[in-house]
Amino acid sequence: MTKKTKTNEQIAIRTTYFSIVGNMGLALVKGLAGLFGNSYALIADAIESTTDIFASLLVLFGLKYAKRPADKNHPYGHGKIEPLITFVVVAFLVTSATIIAYESIQHIRTPHKIPKPWTLLVLGAIIIWKEISYRIVIKKGIETNSTSLKADAWHHRSDAITSVTAFIGISIALFFGKGYETADDWAALLASGFILYNSYLIFRPALSEIMDEHLYEDLIDEIRAISIQVDGILGTEKCYIRKAGMYYHVDLHAMVDGQISVTQGHDLAHKLQDALKKEIPSLGHVLIHIEPDDL
Repeated sequence: MTKKTKTNEQIAIRTTYFSIVGNMGLALVKGLAGLFGNSYALIADAIESTTDIFASLLVLFGLKYAKRPADKNHPYGHGKIEPLITFVVVAFLVTSATIIAYESIQHIRTPHKIPKPWTLLVLGAIIIWKEISYRIVIKKGIETNSTSLKADAWHHRSDAITSVTAFIGISIALFFGKGYETADDWAALLASGFILYNSYLIFRPALSEIMDEHLYEDLIDEIRAISIQVDGILGTEKCYIRKAGMYYHVDLHAMVDGQISVTQGHDLAHKLQDALKKEIPSLGHVLIHIEPDDL
């Protein structure tokens, strides 16, 4: 494991702690503001933030489990836990969206008071914070190649979206007054649809990772370019990549002079493997298959 990869894992774990602490604070603020401010949209927001806490805890567990070194039963490491955790995170999102939708419909059918004006100030602050949180976490997710961390980032973005819809709904209710008390409930219902859509955006990449879908053309081009710079490597043929956690495992067919000895071919394979891992620290297992160029 490279020093850079170790740093990436530490960054991912620290970022998840950031998400957990932030969501705990926001769930409390939203819940109290919704309760005392007569806004179900804020209460719906609090419900989502509460599920986000458990989702972030799962992400944290996945990241720590994925750090375990390869062993006899898991020769490629434990990185596949990440997309599996992402599936559970998506299940939390779908569950929270379903609860919000159901409760929104119930509130729409039940007369209630107009939300308090000060709830808009609370929502404005929440929107700004959640968008900042999304940008921080998605940046770290991309930096560390962590699927589950990217999923956690989308939790922040979906939270920001629900807060925006709540802000609009409460504004409508306050502006138009009597007869528009349910505007924030409709906003919460709309937010549940956004959450479901974001759930799909999170689910799709994780499914691709589990299924070893071919998505890494740019990385393949980089691997080919590095390979031909190694003395003795005349070219490359097949190159397959699959992702597990923060690592990319590579199967590469490299062409060499067909007249060299088996030992020389073996040494070239190790030389190429070392060069690739040096230039691309996020590579995990690199399997080199030597092909004679004169066939």
